[in-house]
Order: sequence, then C-alpha cells, then structure tokens
Amino acid sequence: MRRGTSDLLRDVTWSVEEGERWVVIGPNGAGKTTLLQLAAARMHPTTGVAGVLGEVLGTVDVFELRPRIGVSSAAVADRIPDEERVSDVVVTAAYGVLGRWREEYDESDERRAAGLLDALGVSHLAQRRFGTLSEGERKRVQIARALMTDPELMLLDEPAAGLDLRGREDLVSRLSLLAEDLEAPAMVLVTHHVEEIPPGFTDILMLRDGEVVAAGPIEVTLTADNLSRTFDIPLVVDRHGNRWSARAASPQEAPAASHVPAGNLA
Repeated sequence: MRRGTSDLLRDVTWSVEEGERWVVIGPNGAGKTTLLQLAAARMHPTTGVAGVLGEVLGTVDVFELRPRIGVSSAAVADRIPDEERVSDVVVTAAYGVLGRWREEYDESDERRAAGLLDALGVSHLAQRRFGTLSEGERKRVQIARALMTDPELMLLDEPAAGLDLRGREDLVSRLSLLAEDLEAPAMVLVTHHVEEIPPGFTDILMLRDGEVVAAGPIEVTLTADNLSRTFDIPLVVDRHGNRWSARAASPQEAPAASHVPAGNLA
C-alpha cells in the first residue's frame, strides 16, 4: 500500500475469520489505521488484493459493502454534528447518514437504537446533545452507532484513546462482554497499549513500519520479545489474570531490542 513514494503497508497477508477478535498493535506510523481503512472499504490497495466479507475491493460497490461493516473511529466522531441528539446519532446509522434530516425510521429501528444505548450504559443520555458528552460517553455512543446495522465486521480504531483510567476500564469491560458474545460480529481493535486489550479477544497482529512483526493467538504471540521488536525498545510484558501490561525493561531484565524484518502472516 503506497502513498506517493512512501510504503504505508508492505507484504501484509492477514485474514480475520468469523468469530475471531483481533487486536492490531504498533507505534505511530506503523500502518494500523491504513489497514483498518482497507478493512472498512474506505481505501483500495495500490498493489495486491484486499477482500472484505467475501468481496474483492475494486470489483464491488463499496456503498453496498460498507453498511455490513461497523466502524468506530475519531474520523467518524469528528463528522457527528455537536447538536445532534444522542438517540439520533445511533438511529441514523440505519440509513448510513450522519445528522438526522427528514428521513423516517421504523419503530423497530428506534427500539434497537435504545437497546444498544442501554447495553453500552448510556441510555440516560439519549436526549442529550452529542457535543455535551464526555470523551468516554462519546466513545460508547459511537460503538452503539457502529452496532446499529447488525454488522458482520466491527472495526474499533483506538476506542480508549483520550480516556482517563475509569473511562478506559469501563470501556474495556463493555468491549469484553461484546467480545464474549457468540452472536457478536468478527472484531478488530486498534490500539497502542496492551493494557487496552479486552478479555475475550483471541488474536493479535503486531505492526512496525508497515510490516508484520508477529501475528497469531494472543496467548502465544504477545511476548516481551515480539512487543520489544514492535516498539523498538526493550519491554517487559506481564499478565494479570486475563489482562496484560507492559513497561520498559531495565538493563538487567532484557537485551536491547533489535530491528526485525517483517514477514507474512499465513
């Protein structure tokens, strides 16, 4: 994947299957958001092939494909009018629009929007204006909106960014419940921090400079060595039950991280 003379992604082979919950992790500029844009059918690859939900980008009408994909990201949030009622932020996803105008919604749509707001713990905000919400409240409303169309694929771009500790932990808990729901769509969550990985997520893709450092089940792939190579700094990874944390290694704990050429994910 190129932009001008720069490679945003190189030799990335990756697939997400039904029922899987993937974390994509890496430093700034690693290619995480570009990968998510491809998965959301918002970009086309400059080389290679990208298939989404059984369709090949470039051969399918993306306007028919996109409603099958739920997306929660800062880019979407920035387009939501501040004066929009929270209930309308969610229900308008049924038409794929941002900002309610003159369209009419079925009672079933209104009930689904209300149910999703309740499931995300923000039903009490239904009549509030989106611009008055805290960052944590906004994130939960965005996720409710992304689920409105009952998508087959759910993409979460740094959902905990900008949250304080309480807000992060509340969101991680709610995403964990969603991940453990057998009826929930396949999910991909982009983050910089292993502390933000919700319990119930199954696999991890680690990116650096547009290349794959490691990929596979979290249990065996999220290691100090792989994470150190991903962020180019010696790190220690600790597991606390079903959660993870990382910190810089002291000189006595780990050798200096070295650059590792990327490889394909089979």
